[in-house]
Amino acid sequence: MDFFMAVEPILEDPSIEEHLRQFCLVLSVSLGVATLSRMFSVLRNIPYTLLLLLVGLGLAVLDVRLINLSPQLILFIFLPPLLFEAAWNLNWKSLKQYSVPVVLYAIVGVVICVGSLVWGLQALAGASLATALLVGASLAATDPVSVVALFRELGVDKKLTTVMEGESLFNDGVAVVAFNLLLGIALGLEQFDVSVTVARFLVFVGIGLGVGGLIGFGLSFLTQRFDIPLVEQSLTLVSAYGTYLVAEELGGSGVIAVVATGLILGNFGSRIGMSPRTRVVVSEFWEFMSFFINSIVFLLIGDQVEFQGLLDELDKIAIAIALMLVARAVSVFALGALSNAVTGPDMDLPLKGQVVLWWGGLRGSVSVALALSVPAVLGARQEVISIVFGVMLFTLLVQGLTIKPLLEYLGLLGDQPLKLEYNQLTARQVALTRVLARLQAMAVNQEFAPAAIGEPMALVEGQLAEVKDKLTQLEQQHDSIRTYASGQLREELLAIEADTYAEFIRAGQLKNTLTPLLAEVLPGSVAEGN
Repeated sequence: MDFFMAVEPILEDPSIEEHLRQFCLVLSVSLGVATLSRMFSVLRNIPYTLLLLLVGLGLAVLDVRLINLSPQLILFIFLPPLLFEAAWNLNWKSLKQYSVPVVLYAIVGVVICVGSLVWGLQALAGASLATALLVGASLAATDPVSVVALFRELGVDKKLTTVMEGESLFNDGVAVVAFNLLLGIALGLEQFDVSVTVARFLVFVGIGLGVGGLIGFGLSFLTQRFDIPLVEQSLTLVSAYGTYLVAEELGGSGVIAVVATGLILGNFGSRIGMSPRTRVVVSEFWEFMSFFINSIVFLLIGDQVEFQGLLDELDKIAIAIALMLVARAVSVFALGALSNAVTGPDMDLPLKGQVVLWWGGLRGSVSVALALSVPAVLGARQEVISIVFGVMLFTLLVQGLTIKPLLEYLGLLGDQPLKLEYNQLTARQVALTRVLARLQAMAVNQEFAPAAIGEPMALVEGQLAEVKDKLTQLEQQHDSIRTYASGQLREELLAIEADTYAEFIRAGQLKNTLTPLLAEVLPGSVAEGN
């Protein structure tokens, strides 16, 4: 009774109803945009997230403010699940292959970006040190959500997709840490000291990796003991938020911690502790979460734009855009050359790929959240927000909308349509084979009259033969499909091995998972397909 008496005032709070109305309004607009984007062909060429941004900008022009977008809302509510979903789907083996460019871009690239903006904004735009520091740190965070989604849709080279997504994930963490380190200097509370700054950076990152690793591996081994899809799905959601909060509470990087947890659960925990059915359930859940949150974030970012502030700082915004593009070019091409020298020809980042990485370095929700989190006591707060918003809009609207034509011009569009056709034919072959097996069992068991079974059996056999012929033609005519098929086969075999070990552990016949055997003994040609 006491409990209900304590809760009753909260339930009667009118602000709860108001917030629910605002949330429903935002969601309705977002889903309306999603529906319209698929109904009209003219809108299908615009990435969904950018279309939401345009709608948000339209609402801002009309001075319709759906909801107040605060840094806490982005950093604590929206960012953890977005980071977790991206890390969950990032293949560790591919990330490890391209770890050199990813690390160089995520760490050295941030230093180059911050340094260029700090120097340029002071020397060319007359900005104060505080403004230059905070703008530089905010714009160091890349957020190519739209570009990566487009890469996947168009089947762009896996190397390019992995490098861009891996850089963005770790770059966000490094940029947030850099912002926190530079905020004290901008407020005049601390003095810049290289050794102290490096030590604090290592502590931030170390705590984040430690917390993320502990929670990731802990949940991986925990889920080996049971197979309850909804519980395991819920655990991943709790881990995304819990990891972020624990790492931040301990003085580490919540971003780095969530990325580490997502990578471990997606690449290790899902293999040793989840059945195939559970993996599908969890993956579909995180696909929904990513769509749901991105739908809200990009709409609200556009809706928060203050056009008068952009006009007041237009000269500084233009200078910041030029500086950012130059800094991005220096980091991508110079560090790309260094990476190619270190990794050798097999792992080279081609020049065309580097051009796409340069132009695809968009700024988004993380940059906005960092700018909005500048304390009100800083007199230049609104100046920082206006510059960051202006640069962010340029990257999303100009660079984001021109990335597809750039890919077409450079000839980097992949063979995704062929892969989609191959997957569809493979699914049809499996389905028809199962139908034929069932018909044959019916005939043997005399469940129906032979005449009733004969006709559908002949039809199924004819369709199955046609599908097999098409599959054979695809593999014979396209080397990339043969390689892709080999990779799919390898993944299937490895998954069966991992699932079998997990079944033995759940049955109590094994205490610890065994080291995968097939990964080492499968033919090299098959391994290359991955």
